[in-house]
Amino acid sequence: MLEGLEKMLAKGVDNPLLRFGLGKGYLDQGDAATAAMHLRHCVEQDPKYSAAWRLLGKALEAQGDLGAARDAWTEGLAAARAHGDKQAEKEMTVFLKRLEKRGNSPA
Repeated sequence: MLEGLEKMLAKGVDNPLLRFGLGKGYLDQGDAATAAMHLRHCVEQDPKYSAAWRLLGKALEAQGDLGAARDAWTEGLAAARAHGDKQAEKEMTVFLKRLEKRGNSPA
């Protein structure tokens, strides 16, 4: 699957759905850095894409960048609330609370 998506990107196709697919695929394979790169492009192209914000936070968390993960989930939470995406809102709220419990609340 990723090979086909990468070929599309190489041919000049670049849109939020493609970037989301690449990000999810790489995250599923355990390549959080590549996943985060694609997911950042995704949310730059569509800042309202709450599912992408959720996965971006997961990719950043997997890399140990908890501050950036918090930022991504905070942005995603705003996007989810603005567009009525209740499931993404619930998930990112849980992720943020879990970070706070780990002692990583904002300074």
